[in-house]
Amino acid sequence: MDQRTRERLPVLPTLIAAAEKRRHLAAQLLAAAVASEPGQEFTAAGEVLRRPGRLTESGSHLWVEDPTAGRRRDAKAEERRAFWAWAAVEVLRLTGIRVEELTELSHHSLIQYRLPSTRELVPLLQIAPSKTDAERLLVISPELADVLAAIITRVRTSDGAIPLVTAYDYNEKVWNPPMPLLFQWHWRLEDRPINPTVIRSLLNNTLADTRLTDASGSPLRFTPHDFRRLFITDAIMHGMPPHIAQLVAGHRDVNTTMGYKAVYPEEVINGHRAFIARRRSQRPGEEYRLPTEEEWEEAGSAIRACHRAPCR
Repeated sequence: MDQRTRERLPVLPTLIAAAEKRRHLAAQLLAAAVASEPGQEFTAAGEVLRRPGRLTESGSHLWVEDPTAGRRRDAKAEERRAFWAWAAVEVLRLTGIRVEELTELSHHSLIQYRLPSTRELVPLLQIAPSKTDAERLLVISPELADVLAAIITRVRTSDGAIPLVTAYDYNEKVWNPPMPLLFQWHWRLEDRPINPTVIRSLLNNTLADTRLTDASGSPLRFTPHDFRRLFITDAIMHGMPPHIAQLVAGHRDVNTTMGYKAVYPEEVINGHRAFIARRRSQRPGEEYRLPTEEEWEEAGSAIRACHRAPCR
């Protein structure tokens, strides 16, 4: 798991950029298609496409054609999937929540807390009880606030309300009551929740555009849970105390949290050097002296000799 995290953390910006670009290109394609008349050619994202001769727009579909290849594409479906892939990547990486917690986020999850000391209002994201049967609160960062605002703007109806949808809980094996879920889309004349299987499919589609590969040269894969490990690793590496990361992640035991945090070779080297420095600082100074250049050269010669022949 550590190796998996170390492999994915450096390429996370590439995935983020790919999701953002895919979202913008799909939005441009849909806008250009909507503005075109049936039978008219138009250019979007560097591609020349054409609306079919007859009206093909519905609540869930808007078909366009490639005049050269003759291939038909659904502009609304492409834009819908690109948006929700971007939204899933952003919320997962900025919160570290589980995928089932992501799909259960609702408009009721957005709350505020007033700090007693400064009376400042702090926006919070309330995570419903999941694996530990205990709810928790996450501070909404400015970046996360922008993403949540985009999601709410998208799912709101013309009267400003968020549709109530009924989702199936795959862990509890029950249907939840209707709720204003944030991760929902309009599909086949009704509003439907976006389930974890769809989230995984959206991630795979976005990753296909990045052409990222793993150490073996195979296409790189992300699971929703990978973002949880990346979030915890990044948070602790940048100074978040482990016991706070434990509360943010919703773990019962801090050892579980530390198990999610990948260890990097640089951390081991720096930690070991710091340990040696602390140990030396506690010993009498006269026990340590800087070696002379002759001693350094003698030590180097001995090491090189060991590499050339077996040492005795």
